[in-house]
Amino acid sequence: MTAASTDLVVIGLGYVGLPLAKEATTAGLKVVGLDVTTAIVDGLNSGRSHVDDLSDGDIAAMVGAGFTATTDASVIADADTVVICVPTPLGEAGGPDLGAVKSAVTAIGAHLRAGQLVVLESTTYPGTTEEVVKPMLEEASGLAAGTDFHLAFSPERIDPGNPTWGLANTPKVVGGLDADSTARAANFYGKFVTTVVQATGAKEAETAKLLENTYRHINIALVNEMARFCHELDIDLWDVIRCASTKPFGFQAFYPGPGVGGHCIPIDPNYLSHNVRAKLGYPFRFVELAEEINATMPAYVAHRAQNLLNDHSKAIRGASVLMLGVTYKPDIADQRESPAVPLARQLEQLGAVISYHDPHVLDWRPGVPVTRAEDLDAALAAADLVILVQAHTAYAPADLASKSQLFFDTRGATAGTQAHRL
Repeated sequence: MTAASTDLVVIGLGYVGLPLAKEATTAGLKVVGLDVTTAIVDGLNSGRSHVDDLSDGDIAAMVGAGFTATTDASVIADADTVVICVPTPLGEAGGPDLGAVKSAVTAIGAHLRAGQLVVLESTTYPGTTEEVVKPMLEEASGLAAGTDFHLAFSPERIDPGNPTWGLANTPKVVGGLDADSTARAANFYGKFVTTVVQATGAKEAETAKLLENTYRHINIALVNEMARFCHELDIDLWDVIRCASTKPFGFQAFYPGPGVGGHCIPIDPNYLSHNVRAKLGYPFRFVELAEEINATMPAYVAHRAQNLLNDHSKAIRGASVLMLGVTYKPDIADQRESPAVPLARQLEQLGAVISYHDPHVLDWRPGVPVTRAEDLDAALAAADLVILVQAHTAYAPADLASKSQLFFDTRGATAGTQAHRL
């Protein structure tokens, strides 16, 4: 068997694949990034980053250490390990759209050789590695998984914008189709990840990822529903959470908001509920109820905004509404599945005239007419209603509220009577 000239090929150079390539390169591995988007490849080879967590300097250092990016799938043949980090959005039927995964697997199958390790990191439903990836690779290559090559699943745990937990110090779960594949994957990740956790198998590793995000999805739905009835009962839910959080055991704080965003929380639990329905024929009721509650939060916030205006003798039709922060989490530019989009659409349907401000987003297109506020102080003073949708640290919420005619805080970032809180 000829020795590989490349230690790792990462397929998909987005918010998961690029940090993986960076850590592997930093550890001294020879890494090649493979992506279908020429602009991304050209930008990386020129030392330019397109993700929040890596700077241009980080990319330049990677290139200086030998990292290269390409659109040529033939590089797979020269790799010891190939990791798939492509998107898996929701499909029309509610399950994951495996189009990008299958394209990546097809490319690998055309170049697969004996002795290689293939790892899927893209979030999906339990059984994908064994039922989809394995037969595609075997049919295309004529090789047998577990005998001629190793195959495993390792869920990504990237948290964009997190200053504490990154890829290297976040425990990495790996599960192979057999014990040898698990051990091979664990050895690979152990070269640049501090802690590697071996699952019983690929299905367990796939399901662990979905459990992590389903847990968050359900608990966020709980506090979102509590926000509604606590408002009606004149109970300060934010103070309730503060008090409950003083219990040193048996409680973890979750907070309400205008909806859930990012790839993980609004999408991943649906993979699990879809899989349960498809394979077992009955609903995963917790997940489906949580999805119903969280998906209706933008409409709830819009109607709370309407009621606030009414309480101040203003109609929402024709009212100027300024939305502050349109990303799905604070201090990043990532807008994937941001609740700001359905909120803007709900406000527009009610007749509001919408403007927005976000220090991380210069061009926002939610599908309805919006204008960007260039002068924040002037926009605050002019707006009939200001809604804090995302609490970036660049914002001083109390100061913003003091400069506004009417301020609606959906993130619990204010105190006192100057703002109305969710």
